[in-house]
Amino acid sequence: MGIVRGPVVAGQFYPGTKAALERALSGLTEKREKEDALGAMSPHAGYMYSGGVAGKVLSRLKARDTFIIIGPNHTGRGPSFSVFSKGKWRTPLGTVDIDEEFAGHLINKSDLFKADQEAHAYEHSVEVQIPFLQYLMKDFKIVPVIIGSMEMKKLKKAGMEIGESLKALKKDATIIASSDMTHYESKEIAEKKDKEALSAILDLDEDGLAEKVRSMDISMCGVAPVVITLSATKCLGAKKAELVDYKTSGDSSGDYSSVVGYGGVIIK
Repeated sequence: MGIVRGPVVAGQFYPGTKAALERALSGLTEKREKEDALGAMSPHAGYMYSGGVAGKVLSRLKARDTFIIIGPNHTGRGPSFSVFSKGKWRTPLGTVDIDEEFAGHLINKSDLFKADQEAHAYEHSVEVQIPFLQYLMKDFKIVPVIIGSMEMKKLKKAGMEIGESLKALKKDATIIASSDMTHYESKEIAEKKDKEALSAILDLDEDGLAEKVRSMDISMCGVAPVVITLSATKCLGAKKAELVDYKTSGDSSGDYSSVVGYGGVIIK
């Protein structure tokens, strides 16, 4: 029996009780036709800031057996390619099982991915996505992955390994990259920079994304998860990506002098 990873940002990033969380999610999600997406990019700030974008993206996803949720490492804990491989995750909406079969297969096949709980212990980037999925669908498993590397060669290899593992196990899965975009610049600068980063993502061009982020000094925290997701979904046959929504924190706070950008994308 694996451990149960309890919520660490409930009551901060999102409401801490079931009733309040369901109320919030009912206002952030949409009842709409579902799409057969291989991957998605969804933001991970507090729901009052980025929940509208996350809700629009995740509302589009067709129910799957498994969601591989890849987030950046904000805490510096644990290995660079950390997979929470056994047990359950709990939120105020209940528990979700880990897809131990897929996690075990990936770790066994890869010299990058390691079974680890340390990187996940206080990390919010995967956690904030899960209540949306619980609210929108029933009976799915997750594979939480936290990335602390920016080595492009390794990130692209990691993506290929996820894609190959999904093919080998014939998994019905969607990969979600958890990422915010530009941090703490004016709305004008954030929008300009994020437009360039999003353009590379929409072209399914992970090298182009890394180059834009480097050359334009874009403070996008989830570059690594997005690179892995692009690499993995292309391995699975991805042909196009679509921008679902883009907002900044200024749209909620009214302060446009220092914003964080939030982009929502689906990959088909």
